[in-house]
Formats: sequence, C-alpha cells, structure tokens
Amino acid sequence: MWRNNKSAFALYEVLIGVAIFTAGILALGSAVENCIHATGLNAEEDRVRQILSDRMAEIQATPGNPDNKKETKVATGYGEVLLVQQSAPAALKGENNTELNGINLITLTAQWKRGGTAQSRKVQFYIYRNG
Repeated sequence: MWRNNKSAFALYEVLIGVAIFTAGILALGSAVENCIHATGLNAEEDRVRQILSDRMAEIQATPGNPDNKKETKVATGYGEVLLVQQSAPAALKGENNTELNGINLITLTAQWKRGGTAQSRKVQFYIYRNG
C-alpha cells in the first residue's frame, strides 16, 4: 500500500515537471517569434535609411540646382517607398543681417506602409550652389 502512494506521487511530480517544461518552451517560442519580427522591422528601417542616404549623396554630387519638387517610387523587398524631394531657398542671414544667397534647404521624405499603417522618415540638409 505504501509503495502505491509513492509511485503515484512520482507520477504527479513528472506531470508537473512536464507542464512546467511545456510552459517554458511556449514562452521561448513566443520570444523567438518576437525577435524575428523585430529583426524584419529593423531591416525595413535600415533599407529606408539607405534610400534617404543614397538620394542625399546623389543631390550633393549633382552639379546645378536641385529640383524644387520631385517624387520617386522605389521598389524594395518590403514594399514600395515613395521618396519626396523638396527644395527651397534657405533664407539664412549672415553677419550684419545680410542674406546668404545660393543656399537651399533640401527635405527628403520617405513614405511607405507597414501592415496597413502609414510610416514616414524625413531628413533635411543644406546645399550650396553658386549662381
């Protein structure tokens, strides 16, 4: 009789151990899924930053005044990104309140959708052109 109670007690210990192990595995699987999702979002953000950086370098290297407004659609592995370029005189003042001519403020905006939600990133920089 004593022996049957002891083996039944061991069975409960095993079942509780298996339940704890299963809960741990499920929690670990959820954590791995979140990490994979975050890695995908990070790769998408990196791609958008690279698009903005490439366009900025292209504008800086191209002689002449940049376009006042220009829209470009860029295909990525994460969907289409709309790149909007705007240029306007910077209206900066120097010493003695003199206007500085030839300096433009360039605004680059990347717009895309992630899971049906609109996303955007913007970068602004100045560019000097003679003339």
